Amino acid sequence: MLKKLHSSPNKYSVRTLLVWLWQTSQSLRLQAGLNALTGCLGVGLDFAFIWTTKMAIDIATNRISASLTTAAAGLIAIITAQMALGLLSRWIRALLGVKAQNRMQQRIFTRLLGSEWNGLEQRHSGDILNRLERDVTDVVNTLTETAPSVLSVSLRLVGAFFFLYSMDSLLACLTILILPAFLLLSRLYVKKMRVLTREVRNTDSRIQSILQESIQHRMVIKTLERDETMTGRLEDVQAHLRRRIKTRTLFSSFSSLMLNAGFATCYLVTFLWGVSRLQEGTITYGMMMAFIQLVGQIQGPFRDLTRFIPVLINACTASERLMELEEIPEESKGEPIRFDHTAGIRIDNISYAYDKNRRWVLKDFSYHFPPGSSTAILGETGAGKTTLIRLILALMKPDAGSITFYDGTREATGSPQTRCNLVYVPQGNTLFSGTIRDNLLMGNPEADENDMRQALRQACADFVLSLPEGLDTRCGEMGNGLSEGQAQRIAIARALLRRGSILLLDEATSALDLETEQQLLKNLTQNQLKNKTLLFITHRRAVVEYCSQVLHLKKQRA
Repeated sequence: MLKKLHSSPNKYSVRTLLVWLWQTSQSLRLQAGLNALTGCLGVGLDFAFIWTTKMAIDIATNRISASLTTAAAGLIAIITAQMALGLLSRWIRALLGVKAQNRMQQRIFTRLLGSEWNGLEQRHSGDILNRLERDVTDVVNTLTETAPSVLSVSLRLVGAFFFLYSMDSLLACLTILILPAFLLLSRLYVKKMRVLTREVRNTDSRIQSILQESIQHRMVIKTLERDETMTGRLEDVQAHLRRRIKTRTLFSSFSSLMLNAGFATCYLVTFLWGVSRLQEGTITYGMMMAFIQLVGQIQGPFRDLTRFIPVLINACTASERLMELEEIPEESKGEPIRFDHTAGIRIDNISYAYDKNRRWVLKDFSYHFPPGSSTAILGETGAGKTTLIRLILALMKPDAGSITFYDGTREATGSPQTRCNLVYVPQGNTLFSGTIRDNLLMGNPEADENDMRQALRQACADFVLSLPEGLDTRCGEMGNGLSEGQAQRIAIARALLRRGSILLLDEATSALDLETEQQLLKNLTQNQLKNKTLLFITHRRAVVEYCSQVLHLKKQRA
């Protein structure tokens, strides 16, 4: 049974959304300005075409005396200019459109990478990817194309009204009578459509989350024989999406039907009005043609605005979802605090709980990791071993107490600025898709061939050098193509290339055989890395033999 997918109410006012969109548009204003300029030029050419057409018809029917050749040449020149303007618009979109989208996507992406990490991520990675792709696209298209189009459409509406007013004021006023009803319906329409669009977008994010998670854990699904379970879960959410889209489409269709009825009535009135005036001889054939075209120029903007409204609503929903990502607090910024000598860590009475209403993971905990020491951190599952490492890395802040780094000449409280002194190897397979060289350079982009070879030997990963393509051997997502032990050793080599005198290894030898593990521990603690402070989180007693001290953590009881 599909759980009800709750959609957040519209948490931002229209004013707040407009301010955010205005600030966001700063890097997009060149394309938006060029699109607005070409749109306004297009409106001017359309009015010039209507006027020249009227003149040509009146010349042909001998209502005015002028050169028909000159009028025809004018029409040809206007049509040529319209074609050139259309080509220019396409080039602007092609050259600047992708660049604008990439720039905004990069801004949100960079903001996310620089945000705080608390170990309890509220949003699924699939939902975040959906926002970075679809929502960014909606916002950029609205700012660079829809907003300029709204400007040109408004100019067309005002220009057509006054053009028609100059020929027949009463007809112009009758034509514009649809405006009050349009504004009233638009207000009701926008309010309802924002809610419906938010529900559709949230459900779409849920579908992407299921797809991404299922592909990522395909082996688990196959071994559990739960293919049908995941397919059924996807089908349930897709059915929910179809129902939401159906509701939104019914509402939108009814609104469009009412507006189209108004447009049809307005056009019929204009046509009958023009026919009667033509029969009376009070207008010319050219004016009759101009009437019909100008009414189209007035009704056209209204029709365009009805198409723009769903786009603008999508942009509002997309803006809300991107603003939610930007609400994640940023990490503190500042110059890195790098120690010149081997650093130690002093922990004084720290306490931490993931959920402030539940038990403490660490409570009034103190410990000292002297410079150059090697410590095995032991404890049952849930005792706080990984939490301690995250606090040392300043990924999370202790609720109480302090963590201090020192090297004998200076000291600093733990923060993102002290992270440059830390080298971390997390649990599991953490390789990126690409070559082994690419993965190693993530540890130090300036490392040369000799640096990488030395790091591989220290990590007992020198098997890489005997591979047919060596460092340029490609591995798939999550190190696909390598064994767990091979991937783990390459990850350790990557970490060793990073500058930093404190090495943190979280179950980093769990996939290694006993002989390889012993050689690696010997390399880390006895041979090449005597100038490092080493912290090993482990369940394996063999690690203890290579450490100068042992820390036993106990699980806090509720």
